[in-house]
Amino acid sequence: MKNPIEALNKIFDSRIRLGVMSILIVNDSISFNELKQLLELTDGNLASHLNTLEQAGYLKVQKSFIGKKTNTTYIITELGRHAFKAHLDALEKMIKGI
Repeated sequence: MKNPIEALNKIFDSRIRLGVMSILIVNDSISFNELKQLLELTDGNLASHLNTLEQAGYLKVQKSFIGKKTNTTYIITELGRHAFKAHLDALEKMIKGI
């Protein structure tokens, strides 16, 4: 019998990264401040998790200026979309198998 957790993506073990990806999968893009408010996180905590997702190639960062302030926006990549859907499918199969 195959190990049911083998197909799960370790990057999504964190509830914060799971939350970020859940938000990004249903939005075209979202700003750092919106993510911070939605997930109720500190700047440093969110930045750390976003960096992990960016390093994995699961999201893309766009920086722009609104007036004199920087605006950082995040967009899910095709790789990220595929990896997250595969993770959700593996969770569903695991739950149905129990």
